[in-house]
Amino acid sequence: MTDDDAFAPRGFGVHTAPVGLLDDGRDDFTVVLSAVPATVSAVFTRSRFAGPSVVVSRAACADRSARGVVVLARNANVATGEEGMANALEVRALTARAAGVPEDELMIASTGVIGRQYPMPAIRDHIKTLGAPLPEGGFERAARAIMTTDTRPKLVRRRVGDAVLVGMAKGVGMMEPDMATLLTFFATDARLDAEEQDRLFRRVMDRTFNAVSIDTDTSTSDTSALFANGLAGEVNADDFEEALYEVALALVKDIASDGEGADKLIEVRVGGARDDAQAKRVGKAVVNSPLVKTAVHGGDPNWGRVAMAIGKCSADTDIDQDRVAIRFGEVGVYPPGRAGAHDEESVRAAVAAEMNGSEVVIGIDLGIGDGAFTVYGCDLTEGYVRLNADYST
Repeated sequence: MTDDDAFAPRGFGVHTAPVGLLDDGRDDFTVVLSAVPATVSAVFTRSRFAGPSVVVSRAACADRSARGVVVLARNANVATGEEGMANALEVRALTARAAGVPEDELMIASTGVIGRQYPMPAIRDHIKTLGAPLPEGGFERAARAIMTTDTRPKLVRRRVGDAVLVGMAKGVGMMEPDMATLLTFFATDARLDAEEQDRLFRRVMDRTFNAVSIDTDTSTSDTSALFANGLAGEVNADDFEEALYEVALALVKDIASDGEGADKLIEVRVGGARDDAQAKRVGKAVVNSPLVKTAVHGGDPNWGRVAMAIGKCSADTDIDQDRVAIRFGEVGVYPPGRAGAHDEESVRAAVAAEMNGSEVVIGIDLGIGDGAFTVYGCDLTEGYVRLNADYST
């Protein structure tokens, strides 16, 4: 038994294989399946160009029951018309039949290049070889197989009482989530009340995956789901929510630091806002600013770009520059006189030092109320431009 198998939720099996979605021989077809019925909570993109996989999966989990998911990486199957929808339904149907589960109990997720049809002959041939039951464990293989432009797999585990929670995520670009982000799956053998599971899942998603942004672009394929099969018995809901938050936050930070071409993680902590929604809005304005991102990348202590980004929130008329405070790490930069440094050059030197590390923390106090929110992102590099200039070629 491998460490992966020993520290995995009971009753979940994994299958991965290469089916030629991109011609490099890497695993790109994944099935994660519970051996018994499971409750599911899921959130999806709100993109008006949502792919067939999102449409099909929304229906599959509407009753909060699903056995698992089949994932195809490096082909989004988006903007592919009626043929694309028919292919998504066929992949799900064939996989469900081979795995011995009801078709409507299986979700499907797909991510990658938009506008390309699946290589259906190769997919059909592979699914014929799929046997049931799937071997338990294997989440490390799954985390690697769902990757597209990621440089590393993203997998986090926690114990909650007698249960195990595992989370995996894929994605480093086209990331400005709206209800979910990228492909993110959690599996647990904890038993949870379906209604409570859904509430706590959405709360955690709002504070983690909906708090990350790489490039302001919302994916057409965003899918996030939590499967709970109950084989480990009941757990305390508060303890489980805390564990889920820890797993999700660790995945978010891993995603942000692995952003396409990224060198640095940016964390923007906004407090003193009218409410949490305003704090989130301001934080996103800062972390999404190309000028802030490039300054962080170059280690340029041009903190005025943060003030500029806050000022872009022009609809928030209660933001008053005379009440705002800005800092980098523990170095105050605005308003003048709070920096703890005697002149502009010493302030710039202190900010530059804060930018030297792999993580840059920007603090903002709006001086209005008690609202607070933290968002996560990354710097903007030449590597991001190069990767996306050549993405489909």
